Amino acid sequence: MVSTVAVLSDIHGVLPALERVLAEPVVANAELIVVTGDHTWGPQPTEVLDRLTSLGTRAMLLRGNADRELLQMSRGIDVGLADDPLSVWGAAQLQAHHQDLLDAMPEQITLDVDGFGPVRFCHATPRNDEEVVLVDSRLDRWSDVLGDLPDEVRTVICGHTHMPFVRLVDGRLIVNPGSVGLPYGRAGAHWAVLSSGTVSIGRTLIDPDTLVSEVIAGSDLPEVTRWAEENLRNPASDVEALDTFGPRGGR
Repeated sequence: MVSTVAVLSDIHGVLPALERVLAEPVVANAELIVVTGDHTWGPQPTEVLDRLTSLGTRAMLLRGNADRELLQMSRGIDVGLADDPLSVWGAAQLQAHHQDLLDAMPEQITLDVDGFGPVRFCHATPRNDEEVVLVDSRLDRWSDVLGDLPDEVRTVICGHTHMPFVRLVDGRLIVNPGSVGLPYGRAGAHWAVLSSGTVSIGRTLIDPDTLVSEVIAGSDLPEVTRWAEENLRNPASDVEALDTFGPRGGR
């Protein structure tokens, strides 16, 4: 049984944001760090993978849809993203050991966490790595998505939509920690901690000028300045994100 779990998700190759979250005392002191996918598809994909693996057995890494897609692209598989320069560039950055790492990552795990019992960790949903569910998705949508889970799993941790929330679904606790690298809703790197039956949603504020400049300095992505300005300085609002995801999320 694990006593304290820090949950990170959707780093998306933004190493400076990851570093600041890892430096948070409650994250640094957690018994285990679970990172629920989409480590890549961003300006520093391999740097993030290398930093996460440097944590050793303290970190359990899950594979998200972006990680799967870049891995497939790096092996010449067409996943429909040939027109996305960031995906093409990111796939080319993966070396053999990064491919092996992503290959070996599970898509989900179940851990026994003190105060919660069996907890299912996944990227998007327990049945699909790119399915969308939202804080305001209908109960019948949630019931469908969670229908294959064992009854004893009463807590589900998911990511993918980059917006933090905690809600109940027919007695099950659902937690989305939000995104470390590309938050939607409000600025800052988001994360969560499970400890003694309590969920804490955390946010690490980062000066936008500093974040943008550090990413630009640390990435070889072509047009990284434009990417950083567009994606890091002014995060999409929760209203914008919900409007975009709504048709897919069963609202």
